[in-house]
Amino acid sequence: MVDVSAFLNEDQMISLALVAALLMISKLRDMLDYSGLMAAMAVGLAVSLLGHWTWLVILIIFLIVGSLATKWRFEEKQALSIQEANEGVRSWRNVTANGATASIIAFCSWYFGEADWYYLATASCVAVAASDTLASEIGSLDPRTRSIINLEAVPPGTNGGMSPTGTAAALFGAVLIAVVAVLMAPTAGDSTDSATLLVVVTTIGWLGCQVDSVLGALLENEGYIGKHTVNFLATLSGAVMAVYVAFKFL
Repeated sequence: MVDVSAFLNEDQMISLALVAALLMISKLRDMLDYSGLMAAMAVGLAVSLLGHWTWLVILIIFLIVGSLATKWRFEEKQALSIQEANEGVRSWRNVTANGATASIIAFCSWYFGEADWYYLATASCVAVAASDTLASEIGSLDPRTRSIINLEAVPPGTNGGMSPTGTAAALFGAVLIAVVAVLMAPTAGDSTDSATLLVVVTTIGWLGCQVDSVLGALLENEGYIGKHTVNFLATLSGAVMAVYVAFKFL
């Protein structure tokens, strides 16, 4: 029998097991289509092997919660034509839009070596993705929707729209990822104070969601960029904010 430990260390074996579990769960629960599964495998391997497997745990939590939110009251969203395409099954574009920034951070950690901001940036960009997904999927059915630009009433599901329900859901998504980040921090080797990590990731996650809304209202609605580009830029803004906080205050 081949001794796998002779080729892989413990962290790498955990990473591969997590990627396998991610793909299996995604397939069984119809979270991702074939292209999404391939993209998830690429992102999962990059984030866990170039970064750390705890980073992938944070992404997996986002994927599960985001999928549940997408399928929540799906028929009602479908009736209003604001549902996620392909019956909520996400493709490589969704995976890349929300996972590319984490992959870039993982590559930086592998290429440039240790730094204090990698974990904070990863958790923050995923918090943005979770905050935006929950705001969109849960807040889209709230008729009290207003434009983030001028606060005028707009139809539910409008890009750049914000509602009381969506705002609360956005905060919940950010808090959820922040809590997971705090729980994973000791294993990930991050020494940031737990309370500080919780507050920073939550705040950046929620702010990043607002960045997404502004970009959606100003650029996506005008046809300059698409939804997935908006998602990527929003998660990237979360990483940038995290790096700024790390260098300026931590």
